[in-house]
Amino acid sequence: MHASTPLPDQRLRLERVTKRFSAHTAVDAVSLDLAEGEFFCLLGPSGCGKSTLLRMVAGFETPDSGAIRLGETDLTALPPHRRPVNMMFQSYALFPHMSVAANLAYGLKGLGLSRAQSAGRVKDLLRLVRLEGFEARRPDKLSGGQRQRVALARALAREPRLLLLDEPLGALDRALREETQGELRAIQRRLGTSFIVVTHDAEEAMALADRIGVMERGRLVQVGPARALYERPASRYVAGLLGDVNLIDGRLGRAEPGGIRSVETAFGLLRASGEGEAGNAVVIAVRPERLIVRGEEGLHGLSGLLTEATFLGDRIRYRVEMANGTTLRASAALPAPGPIPAVGETVTLGVPAESAWILPA
Repeated sequence: MHASTPLPDQRLRLERVTKRFSAHTAVDAVSLDLAEGEFFCLLGPSGCGKSTLLRMVAGFETPDSGAIRLGETDLTALPPHRRPVNMMFQSYALFPHMSVAANLAYGLKGLGLSRAQSAGRVKDLLRLVRLEGFEARRPDKLSGGQRQRVALARALAREPRLLLLDEPLGALDRALREETQGELRAIQRRLGTSFIVVTHDAEEAMALADRIGVMERGRLVQVGPARALYERPASRYVAGLLGDVNLIDGRLGRAEPGGIRSVETAFGLLRASGEGEAGNAVVIAVRPERLIVRGEEGLHGLSGLLTEATFLGDRIRYRVEMANGTTLRASAALPAPGPIPAVGETVTLGVPAESAWILPA
């Protein structure tokens, strides 16, 4: 029995990719390996370089240095039409004078398909994005979510090995965006095509991605699964970008078993997870939902005045003013296990050491 032939490597690899515009470095020596079939998100605020990086992978911008490879193919200098890559733009770029079917068929031009083959492929694409029966409609007769699905189907028409999506859900309202996130993820799983999505929305990135790459000022500063980045950010920047967080300044103390360290803060001695040299200035990052809110007698911890308690349906959001004027935010799921403190009461915030993470100052 013969050994099976190994499948060709289909990974996307970026090797110290750099792009400058005059004196401004938009993308600074970014290296990244993307697994075949992975759903990857580039996350960061406007101007951080994420869209420029995406455009270089697509071929619309050329790196000043570095290399872009897809499997054994060096894409760095190839024009867009010669890359097995397609891009779905934020504007969707649908032809307003064409029907849905004609928009999809346009994406098949140049493949040498017969009319019957093209019609069959259009039918498959409509089924993929659940738009059967909309063939004759024009884009202005579709909802925002339907237009988004037409644009996605057209981008997938040529069966690219890699699909790039630049803020694909930015034009949708919140409810439709959440629904479309699930559809987009389901389509990607069915096809097994590698997706890279650019977004400034951390919740969207966490809902979609197998892994997230956080960009700051042209650099890729942390890469990992959503939960790892959320619970173990590498910096204040990443901690704040991935959601609401309390940042408490302190100075690192002694080490304890299990990777726990004592930290001297303005509120007293706290315990947190992480590493570093004793005496160094550090920051403790703790998510609001990890703080434990109790009446003053309920738990040893940080005492403060409860100044706000906002009901949000499935949880209550608290704001607690500490003695030095600092405000800490906490969030508790409902139903609460005990009595809910009232505004004006003194409360205690418990800080579990395993949920508090030590960051560089």
